[in-house]
Amino acid sequence: MRKMIRGAAAFATATAAVVALSGAAGAQPADPWAGCPDGAVCIYPQNQNPAVKPTHVFYSYGAHNLSNQFGNHWVLNNQYGGATARLCKGSNGANCGNPIAQGTGVYADLGPINSITLNR
Repeated sequence: MRKMIRGAAAFATATAAVVALSGAAGAQPADPWAGCPDGAVCIYPQNQNPAVKPTHVFYSYGAHNLSNQFGNHWVLNNQYGGATARLCKGSNGANCGNPIAQGTGVYADLGPINSITLNR
């Protein structure tokens, strides 16, 4: 009888641990992706394909002006919670293109791009 009670207690403890771990895993944000930290939008060096190590890492929402960016660059959105990013032809987030959804990236010519926005 004692073995059966101990076995049931061990099973209940193991089940609780699995449930707790699976709940925690589902609540975590995106994983680091190609060197881009969780919650960030990253720009990689010109013609670095595949993206390996970013030169620019942005965390805060709003507009970020860019300078001296020419040619093709990967821009990866590793934010979470549905946050998007946009590449903009104007400074301070003016004249922006289509949103870049979380967990996606674009390989874009940044020559005509003067800012990037991070949006909630």
